[in-house]
Amino acid sequence: MIYLSVRHTVADYAKWRPYFDADESKRRASGSTGVQYVYRDLANPNDITVVLEWDNPENAQKFVHDPALAETMKTAGVMGAPEARFLTHA
Repeated sequence: MIYLSVRHTVADYAKWRPYFDADESKRRASGSTGVQYVYRDLANPNDITVVLEWDNPENAQKFVHDPALAETMKTAGVMGAPEARFLTHA
C-alpha cells in the first residue's frame, strides 16, 4: 500500500466537503482502498490535508493527473495548485 497526501486551500470548507465525499466512488474505481483522513489546519480551517490509501503508486499517480479531478477540484473551490505527495510506511 502507498499513501497519497494532498494539501490545498479551499474557498469554503462547507462547499468543498460534499464534492470530496461524492468523489469516493471514483477514487475506489481508480485503486483507492477507501481509507481516508481529512485534516483541517487549526489556524486556517480552509487549509485542508487529505491522506488516502492506494493499492499501488501507478494508480495513485494516474488519479492525481486525471483532468476530471482537476475540474472537480476547481468546481469545489480549491484555490491554487494542490501539493501532492506519495508516501509509504517507513
